[in-house]
Amino acid sequence: MNVRHQWTPVGPVRAATLALMAIGGLAGPAAAQGFAGMGTDAEGYALPQPGVAFSFPADHGPHPAFRIEWWYITANLEGPEGRAYGVQWTLFRNALAPGGTDAPGWAATQGWMGHAALTTPERHFVTERIARGGIGQAGVESDPFEAWIDDWGLSGPSLSDVRMTATGPDFAYDLALATDRPFVPQGDNGYSVKSEAGQASYYYSQPFYQVEGTLTLPDGKVQVTGDAWLDREWSSQPLGDDQTGWDWFSLHLDGGEKLMGYRLRDASGDDFFVSTWIAADGTPTPYEDGHLRGTPLERTEVAGREIPTHWSLALPERDLDIEVRAINSAAWMDTSVAYWEGPVTVTGSHDGIGYLEMTGYE
Repeated sequence: MNVRHQWTPVGPVRAATLALMAIGGLAGPAAAQGFAGMGTDAEGYALPQPGVAFSFPADHGPHPAFRIEWWYITANLEGPEGRAYGVQWTLFRNALAPGGTDAPGWAATQGWMGHAALTTPERHFVTERIARGGIGQAGVESDPFEAWIDDWGLSGPSLSDVRMTATGPDFAYDLALATDRPFVPQGDNGYSVKSEAGQASYYYSQPFYQVEGTLTLPDGKVQVTGDAWLDREWSSQPLGDDQTGWDWFSLHLDGGEKLMGYRLRDASGDDFFVSTWIAADGTPTPYEDGHLRGTPLERTEVAGREIPTHWSLALPERDLDIEVRAINSAAWMDTSVAYWEGPVTVTGSHDGIGYLEMTGYE
């Protein structure tokens, strides 16, 4: 085994990195605003600017001058007899100090966190890894592509052709993801505005992966196929001071179209709701705040919180009028920063499948 992928599950490495991540904003008070202290001061860090074109494969790699970043994959899978499954694989990078570099060894200024989950209609499995840069425990390389944290991996000749693996105490998965489609910029050619005050991120997606592989569950292995969606995003302060969390939809529609939409909730009640319609050929059409409309229809008590697990979504410009329902309403991510994340079904003017993430519910 490559030494940098070796996993140390307990001991001083874990204790030290957990403390560093808490200092960096990945635990504690940051939970109310999503991940990594997104509503906090960005002084000393780079900020996104409009009009900057993506450069691939370089932008598949890390951007240490920015405070926060993630490689985020969700997959809607089908097993024998049409049984539905969902899988999540996420790697978060969090700069612990400005400067744009990562010192070697224990002086490293980049913290890393990984989340993996597997959802069935009856159960939700989740696990977390926390690491630091500088010692080879976690990182990302762009060409050939490789992202890892301990023994979890996302790697291949390019980000269009990767193997995705993760293990937890009672589950594992080993999946091949491939596509021949281009990556899709979100917002204004990749400049994604998050509030009326102008907070923004760089953001692109790959919603056209085809997936095949194996899930390992307590009662055995399951062969699956399906669809996956990658979100790549980096920034230093994408939330406004009064924004408390988000509801994020990534939907695969039966006509081949994709829909990304998110509501950033505001303490004043003036929520920010934007979306991107992605045609079957990959052409994106972004919609500014107010076009996509979303209303919670049913809430479920999960981990002592009332979570909206059944939604109505409408995008009149696309004759979209749908309902989105959780496959497993109890898909709670009981991690350092807790949130809800799980696969959903889509019915109405368009049928389909997808994923829903909801943060900041107290």
